[in-house]
Amino acid sequence: MRSKYAATIFLILAVATALFSNSSFAQSRQKKRPKLKDFGSSLERLRWDPIRQRAVESKPQPIATAGDGGEDVIRIETNLVTSDILVVDPQGNLVENLTADDFLVTEDGERQQVVHFQKGDSATIPRSIVLIIDYSGSQFPFLRRSIDAAKLMVDKLRPIDVMAIVTDDVELLVDFTSDKDKLKKKLESLVERTQAGNSLFGLISNRRFGKSAQYSSLMATLNETFIEEDLRPIIVFQTDGDQIYNLQDPVLKLSIPPDLPEDLKPEYAQRILQFELERTVEFSLADIFRAADKSRATIYTVIPGFRLINKTPEQQLELQRKTLETTNAQVIARMNEKSREQFKVQQERYRVSSPANLRARAQDITIMQTALAALAPRTGGWTEFLETPEQADGIYNRILADINHRYIVGYYPTNKDHDGSRRKIKFEIKSHPDYSVLGRLAYYAPSAQ
Repeated sequence: MRSKYAATIFLILAVATALFSNSSFAQSRQKKRPKLKDFGSSLERLRWDPIRQRAVESKPQPIATAGDGGEDVIRIETNLVTSDILVVDPQGNLVENLTADDFLVTEDGERQQVVHFQKGDSATIPRSIVLIIDYSGSQFPFLRRSIDAAKLMVDKLRPIDVMAIVTDDVELLVDFTSDKDKLKKKLESLVERTQAGNSLFGLISNRRFGKSAQYSSLMATLNETFIEEDLRPIIVFQTDGDQIYNLQDPVLKLSIPPDLPEDLKPEYAQRILQFELERTVEFSLADIFRAADKSRATIYTVIPGFRLINKTPEQQLELQRKTLETTNAQVIARMNEKSREQFKVQQERYRVSSPANLRARAQDITIMQTALAALAPRTGGWTEFLETPEQADGIYNRILADINHRYIVGYYPTNKDHDGSRRKIKFEIKSHPDYSVLGRLAYYAPSAQ
């Protein structure tokens, strides 16, 4: 589905620019992971193939293993298919104390034998977690509480767990480590980047926000960060997903707002063209879904902002009005009196808060949220909406509780072909068809070398 209208946030950016331009189940012994080098380099190898309608690699990257640095390792057979499984009853309560015999697993409709089974809180199974944090300007209202909540999650990591932090700048803020102090300091540095004093003109002089390249950061994370020995790869993906405008085969495109004055339309059209030329990437949303299927990672998506999915147009309009008011208040708070008046004049000139433009923005956000919400469930994870900053603690605590209460289920597929095909997986609990099971929906078989 393509949106007919441009995002109101793009209007705000246009106003600001006009005013202030330039401004292993067999336990292996602990071993050293290979350092992540040139993070984001996999994106440079991607080229969009308009005929195949997908991204292709110009030069594939060898799969990293923990033995790349010369260390001795106990290798895990790559044919093993594993998935983190969450089981809940009809009331939504977690189902505990299940055994391997309770699980029925099929692959492409064919019964599979569960050969490896562990509980999520097992002291012998390390978790490899990547936190992707969007600290772009639109996320500023949620950043402080989200960073604090992430720090609490760090405090609850076990000594055998490791975490890495990635930003929406496609920056590896910190490589995988179990050093909790280092992780928390790096998280705090993101808040510090967004704090600064005022310049002579009332604007923030050295304030820095992320570049909203969240899908690029996710794609790089999926392609580069995990190694074969990672038994529980996990991604926490916090973003509003507004890079969706820059993807190939776009489900959402910028266009001139419906209520923009005629004299501003040529300028706005030029801004859209420049935006597309400067920021378009070499992959699509479908490419991201394929990468998620291939990665084995369980993804938890946290979407800051009001949930617009399944809301009436009237509800969406009102929620979008609240969002704009909050955003404007934060922008104005960083300006002197003269700049505030200029900003208000430009807002009125661009008709940012008109009902037509607010509805257009709400339509765009609904598409963004729908795309994000579709990602996590296919990996066995889930999506949560961070509607107010105060909800951050609860969401991050639920993520950690979810990780601890999962079952790790593994099997060797009866289909031994190394054909690179996508295979569907289904998990059920014997004698309990009423139980809901969250687990990976599909995986890609290894390809013949």
